[in-house]
Amino acid sequence: MTATLTPPAPAVTPAAPARRPFRLIRHSLALAARSLTKTRRTPEQLLDVTLQPVIFVVIFVYLLGGAVAGSQHAYLQFLLPAIMVQTAMFASTAIGVNLNSDIKKGVFDRFRSLPIARSAPLIGAVVGDVIRFVVAMVVLIGFGSALGFRFGNGLLLGLAACLLVLVFSFCLSWTSVLIGMLVREPGAVQGISFLIMFPLTFGTNMMVPTDTLPGWLQAWVKLNPVTDVMEAARGLMLGGPIAGPITSTLLWSLGLLAVFAPLAVRAYRRRT
Repeated sequence: MTATLTPPAPAVTPAAPARRPFRLIRHSLALAARSLTKTRRTPEQLLDVTLQPVIFVVIFVYLLGGAVAGSQHAYLQFLLPAIMVQTAMFASTAIGVNLNSDIKKGVFDRFRSLPIARSAPLIGAVVGDVIRFVVAMVVLIGFGSALGFRFGNGLLLGLAACLLVLVFSFCLSWTSVLIGMLVREPGAVQGISFLIMFPLTFGTNMMVPTDTLPGWLQAWVKLNPVTDVMEAARGLMLGGPIAGPITSTLLWSLGLLAVFAPLAVRAYRRRT
């Protein structure tokens, strides 16, 4: 009697967990490329980040510059770093509107059928939207330079200020993503986002020094995290204390990302 020997079945090894982050990064970058393609094919989406900073600079510098700082040039030096922060923050509201519109159009139904991480569409959209911040900064600094703005601390620290504002705006974008996942209509997303952004941007020392404000408003300006971002940008671009404002900006950025990114992904999973 002969016995038939069958080779043991090969062991099935599960996919290494270490590969999952790399898959998430790859999928997110692919969807970020999709977002960039949309922007390239519809460049009118960049009108707000190209015209808005120019309009704000012209209005504030030439209407208020002489009264606040005594000269338009001095006020331009004081104002432009803060306008850069404001422009990037306003630009961050568009991501929530776009995502809300894509969900209503059924674009994300297609994403659900793909073998990708559930968070990849959101991460890819936010990463792809960074181009809006870059365009806004380039336009603003280029226009400001034409009017006479100069980096008091040199080009390298000026670029560091732009990078710091870029990091803060990227983390702040997740608040707009969360609103886009919770609200039903794109118009409502934009309205709620601007209701949040206006007191955060204008409730600062953007246009005038803090000590010229009423006492109750000074208290809010000092608590407002956007004030730290503006002070950090001014310090890096023009000179002044930077350690405290930069530390506060990075801590606030980390906190925004740690809180709102998981909430946005959770709201996205519930909605889709």
